[in-house]
Amino acid sequence: MQKESIFFMIFSYFKERIKIICTFFIFISIFLVVYLLYHLPLEPVLYASLLTITLGFLFSLYDFYRFYNKHRFLKYIFNTVEDKLEKMPENNKLIEEDYQEIIKKIYNSKSDLEYKINNNRSEMIDYYTMWVHQIKTPISALHMILQSMDSCENKKLMNQEVFKIEQYVEMVLHYLRLESMSSDLRLEEYNLQNILHQVVKKHALMFINKKIKLDLEEIDYRVITDEKWLTFVLEQILSNALKYTKEGTIFIYMDKQNKDTLIIKDTGIGIEEEDIPRVFEKGFTGYNGRMNKKSTGIGLYLCKNILNNLSHKIFITSKVGKGTMVAIDFLRKKIEIE
Repeated sequence: MQKESIFFMIFSYFKERIKIICTFFIFISIFLVVYLLYHLPLEPVLYASLLTITLGFLFSLYDFYRFYNKHRFLKYIFNTVEDKLEKMPENNKLIEEDYQEIIKKIYNSKSDLEYKINNNRSEMIDYYTMWVHQIKTPISALHMILQSMDSCENKKLMNQEVFKIEQYVEMVLHYLRLESMSSDLRLEEYNLQNILHQVVKKHALMFINKKIKLDLEEIDYRVITDEKWLTFVLEQILSNALKYTKEGTIFIYMDKQNKDTLIIKDTGIGIEEEDIPRVFEKGFTGYNGRMNKKSTGIGLYLCKNILNNLSHKIFITSKVGKGTMVAIDFLRKKIEIE
């Protein structure tokens, strides 16, 4: 509701009472016509009309005062109804009482529905959090089995698949925690080079299996961020680069023009131009995702939201057949990527 002027309130009042006002003046006109038809003295008619109009005006002022206060009270309820529904305005009309009962019933139904939804979501988060921790046990067991295997080729392939399982598990966990991310943040100053080394080391097997080169420049940059969440973002970006790069090199460096911007550039298949504006949408897979039917369309959506919560910003440019460049701006400046 917008703030209304007194003129708007007066107009609204007369608009709402127009039938009563018209009826009032019709009755006065009837009395006036009857007196004229019987040739009665005009003075008593005018005097009675003046008294009636004066009393009607005074009653209208009182009625307008109640109308205005009731409107203000309803505005207050409108602004606070999200938290709780306090007592409704007093009324002595059956229809208004019926409306109030309907509103109360709708509000109670809404409150019950919200409680059920929140309860179900809480149970779902608890279940999947437990599931994530439970599934880590067979993953660890698989790692131990792989270490005892003789065939190097099979071992490499199985290690790669186990690594993918771990990534999907981490994605589920971060997706569930995204809404409550603010309560899980621990902002400190970190050396970006150390975080990148962790991420690259975790993906070393993928680099080796796919025979893709890595060009990681020496980065002397400190950033105020949350290490766990930023690490997840960098892992997602590097994982996408590896997934869609068949051969060539992945470059990681700080941009020369924008000293606060990290660049991760690959020589992969690239992204269709019409898909780029939508790559951060939840569930959007684009042309590449349709070609790779295992794509979920969740990774970049999570990256965008996490970086927004960390007060960082992400940009993507790409050319089909030439590769993709992802830029993370740690100071949220508007940057242009060539």
